[in-house]
Amino acid sequence: MLRTLPIASPSSLTVSITSRRLALFQLGAAIPQSHLFGAKASKLLRAEGSTIEASTSGNMAPTSNTVTEQNVLDWVKSDKRRMLHVVYRVGDLDKTIKFYTECLGMKLLRKRDIPEDRYTNAFLGYGPEDSHFVVELTYNYGVDKYDIGTGFGHFGIAVEDVSKTVDLVKAKGGKVTREPGPVKGGNTVIAFIEDPDGYKFELLERGPTPEPLCQLMLRVGDLDGAINFYKKAFGMELLQKRDNPDYKYTIAVMGYGPEDKNTVLELTYNYGVTEYDKGNGYAQIAIGTDDVYKTAEAIKLSGGKITREPGPLPGINTKITACLDPDGWKSVFVDNLDFLKELE
Repeated sequence: MLRTLPIASPSSLTVSITSRRLALFQLGAAIPQSHLFGAKASKLLRAEGSTIEASTSGNMAPTSNTVTEQNVLDWVKSDKRRMLHVVYRVGDLDKTIKFYTECLGMKLLRKRDIPEDRYTNAFLGYGPEDSHFVVELTYNYGVDKYDIGTGFGHFGIAVEDVSKTVDLVKAKGGKVTREPGPVKGGNTVIAFIEDPDGYKFELLERGPTPEPLCQLMLRVGDLDGAINFYKKAFGMELLQKRDNPDYKYTIAVMGYGPEDKNTVLELTYNYGVTEYDKGNGYAQIAIGTDDVYKTAEAIKLSGGKITREPGPLPGINTKITACLDPDGWKSVFVDNLDFLKELE
């Protein structure tokens, strides 16, 4: 069975330069609903914001050789992986773009309107998509508000002067939820702000970094289980683990390289809380891989749930697979070479 989140997606594509440009927006949506369920079902998904299950058909290709469990898990450690982008929905795209560019210093990398499917995508970040982690914003026509839920935590932005950034946010009418100051129990100066849709951003005072969009925080119900899953299935390293008994929470920082040079995933466990409401705003992260078929096998072997079997997207050659982690957080893996072709 294939489980999808309510994200708008393109209609049928032709294999041309135009379709290649459009493909990345399908990747952001992970699964083109109009192809999988038909145009009518696709519209219902966007309108109702509900979760739908449907059986898959086709687009599955077996791995060329039978591999053992250990071979697959060993391969994961050597796979060339990188966090590509994070997808979430916003109620006023132009207002959000203005906030991110004027207050957070991001650049608008691309924007594409798909009127036949009634949605628009925008990609923003601090550098080219082939080398930086970026945000993919999705605006569905007529939907001006989303429920962020309690599971999504925040994005982290590294800035050289937190107080200066906070002053700018205030001057632009932004909301500051935590004034600049040292983090509890440490020396790093931080602050918290909210974007126009209520997504939280933690500002961290750091020196120059190649990846200012440095962190994505999600809450989990079983931290040790999540750590094990992301190590085995995703090939991430446990960069640090910190318990804070005074405030009854523990965090684990996972990623593909040092925190000062790469975007990391921060998993937070609050004592005694095993489930969270995920809302319908945050969608997923996309990660690059050299082989979506082996990736899907590793995810299955590690206890994850495949929601989109590995294979090419309908109408184009970009290969992807999608999954849920043990807490139900969604990720999409994209073939590295296919991803680079999409950016041409």
